[in-house]
Amino acid sequence: MRILVTGGAGFIGSYYVRTLVSGGYPAFAGARVTVLDRLTYAGNPANLEPVSDGYEFVHGDICDAELLAEVVPGHDVVVNFAAESHVDRSIDGAAAFVRTNVLGTQTLMQACLDAGVSKVVQVSTDEVYGSIESGSWDEEAPLRPRSPYSASKAGADLVAQAYGVTHGLPVSITRCGNNYGPHQFPEKLVPLFITRLMEGRKVPLYGDGGNIRDWVHVSDHCSGIQLVVERGAPGEIYHIAGTAELTNKELTGRLLEAFGCGWDMVAYVEDRKGHDRRYSLNDAKLRGLGYRPSIGFGDGLKHTIAWYVENREWWSPLLGAR
Repeated sequence: MRILVTGGAGFIGSYYVRTLVSGGYPAFAGARVTVLDRLTYAGNPANLEPVSDGYEFVHGDICDAELLAEVVPGHDVVVNFAAESHVDRSIDGAAAFVRTNVLGTQTLMQACLDAGVSKVVQVSTDEVYGSIESGSWDEEAPLRPRSPYSASKAGADLVAQAYGVTHGLPVSITRCGNNYGPHQFPEKLVPLFITRLMEGRKVPLYGDGGNIRDWVHVSDHCSGIQLVVERGAPGEIYHIAGTAELTNKELTGRLLEAFGCGWDMVAYVEDRKGHDRRYSLNDAKLRGLGYRPSIGFGDGLKHTIAWYVENREWWSPLLGAR
């Protein structure tokens, strides 16, 4: 068994690779793993150091068709984590998001088709649906992205689906809520707030703090992806829901409490343009395959905070890039 993981040096991709290589997914024990990553600001080789001898690394771009024509053949499974993913950055400049997320996905799907890959999983996001006032989206919900980032991910999903319908490429799509956990680049809310509080700096809270997100630990997300790799049907979409729906203000309160800080450490800032109010996924379909999240939000957040406290040498050099 040979597995290609694109974007495997990033936050979520590296967690998947570390688990895969260390035998955390028994059905794929002994698999040969290739990691392809462009190593942009959020791709960090240090994320893979614990399993440095267990995979082959290729430094490259999923938009590079010639490179993919060399790398993809011979792999049985391709899991695509490669993406530009920060909404704020997409608002400031959308071109890189369209290039990597849409063109990159198309280039990768073509390479998989040409190489006869037997299983492809496209890793996506709940943000492609826009905002939902109540209830939860199922996999048949219409795509209504409201940011350049989410629009580029919706485009990537549609490209992947088109390759399945038109060419019969065996591709499945996963969509997940907000991730948190170790090795997350400190521009996202949880590590941003943790590292700022560790430095005695105020944390920036958008608008009234009432935006609601569904939080899932990266371990549970990756377990859901692996379940789709092993049991997911081609052409199907699978939701991976979290264990806590919280307003940003509620999450901020938990982080303040963890550091013994008061609300004087919060700086309310102008709301983000087009800020989606609420995300929520129905994951009954994946649960039908046996998925169960195993990390409660309280424990997961506690362990995440501890990791950043104990690994300042990992995140401190990254602060200038956020």
